[in-house]
Amino acid sequence: MYVQGACGLRSLLCGVTPQRALAVTAAGKEVHGKLAGRKEPGSRKGGVDEQVRRFEEIPHTGRNGWVNLVKFWREGRFQQLHKHMERTFNALGPIYREHVGTQSSVNIMLPSDIAELFRSEGLNPRRMTLQPWATHRETRQHSKGVFLKNGEEWRADRLLLNKEVMMSAAVKRFLPLLDEVAKDFCRMLQMKVEREGRGKEGKCSLTTDPSPDLFRFALEASCHVIYGERFGLFSSSPSLESQKFIWAIEQMLATTPPLLYLPPRLLLHIGAPLWTQHASAWDHIFSHAEERIQRGYQRLSNSQGRGSEAGATGGQYTGVLGQLMEKGQLSLDLIKANITELMAGSVDTTAVPLQFALFELGRNPEVQERVRQQVRASWAQAGGDPQKTLQGAPLLKGTVKEILRLYPVGITVQRYPIKDIVLQNYHIPAGTMVQACLYPLGRSAEVFEDPQRFEPGRWGSSRDEGQRAEGTGFRSLAFGFGARQCVGRRIAENEMQLLLMHILMSFHLSVSSSEDIRTMYTLILQPETPPRITFSKL
Repeated sequence: MYVQGACGLRSLLCGVTPQRALAVTAAGKEVHGKLAGRKEPGSRKGGVDEQVRRFEEIPHTGRNGWVNLVKFWREGRFQQLHKHMERTFNALGPIYREHVGTQSSVNIMLPSDIAELFRSEGLNPRRMTLQPWATHRETRQHSKGVFLKNGEEWRADRLLLNKEVMMSAAVKRFLPLLDEVAKDFCRMLQMKVEREGRGKEGKCSLTTDPSPDLFRFALEASCHVIYGERFGLFSSSPSLESQKFIWAIEQMLATTPPLLYLPPRLLLHIGAPLWTQHASAWDHIFSHAEERIQRGYQRLSNSQGRGSEAGATGGQYTGVLGQLMEKGQLSLDLIKANITELMAGSVDTTAVPLQFALFELGRNPEVQERVRQQVRASWAQAGGDPQKTLQGAPLLKGTVKEILRLYPVGITVQRYPIKDIVLQNYHIPAGTMVQACLYPLGRSAEVFEDPQRFEPGRWGSSRDEGQRAEGTGFRSLAFGFGARQCVGRRIAENEMQLLLMHILMSFHLSVSSSEDIRTMYTLILQPETPPRITFSKL
């Protein structure tokens, strides 16, 4: 399913993987693996009289990007990029430079440095362009959505999208659709436990890999909100179309990381299999979106022909697509581009964190029971209203934040500062790509107390609870920050919280092994092997 392989040019072009760290200190000495005596995080800030050090003095992992690229392929670092970053910070301290292939970056991990970076992002924040995606749009003559845009063009489109996916009024409209899908998922799971599980009637339990069902849930929920229609994926035989779409998403994600470090147009020109796989996956994703958009356009036309309010049927909310079409502030091409990006980014990015969440709740039964009791109390007080229940159960939100701290979907957030800045007493020129590295941040004992412990309560009302570093507002960045944060954030947060809410009210979760999950990186962080969960009916 995922792109793996050995070394050599042919393997490199077909798609390979990642692992061991080579590091170079400011003095130019190469070191392998983890250095003893890691530098303290504040050691480079110095006093007022200390002279700011040159950019070239920042510790680095090797100056030759192409040599580094070959090492990344040979040592399997791409699929373990999060671990490579953690090891390199341990070796070199809280800031380092890295040059791999065509990409150069400065990597940071402390909240105080991240705060300084975001203070210099400007009115139109810029992040790294995923060039393979941009090249696909250009060669296929597709418009680009906000994910691939920058500058004023990005801002204009983003402000229009925010009204439909980020604002509280929009959340109030689409939350019932997500809740409907979450309840249907739990009903399907209950029937599966009764049909396939063990134990007495009413007390059945089933041990299973829930990941295929979670992918179906994520696709069903996203389609309901984005297109305003159900796919019917919870039937005993899900459609081949849905399975192909999920496969295309996984193929696109798996082939993206290696393409980030190579010139996509060169690979296109020589017909490299890696590029062909990537482009074919995107073609299928766009074809899927085109079909749904045409269907939505037809519904809108029929609704207008009957004199109904556009974008609604009988006063009911019919999805982001219907709202954008009804308002007509974006061209059809731009609607297609942004809807496709929303769909492409809405399946794995919620299904995978839900796998981690079920696992952590299962191996932490005391935490699980604490969250369940709060959910039940809030549900009773809210009279079953899902939005009010979520508001009264902060441990649910804390569970999602804690999962994304330990297992961030995207492992970096990038910005290009619009002015020169100083980080760890090093000069960073304007226009340099700087990456906040979320995996090392989330597991740092300098930032969090007992960082390996799963504790949703650390995100409670006390701003000092469970945290240590300054810049405390920049500890939870899984959805990015500010104007450029993930456009699907509100959909994803509510989707995950609602499903966990219904699962916890219906099942007790347990795991057969409490060993840490081995993870890999394929543009998103995910388990090497999906965890098996035991669902016991309550």
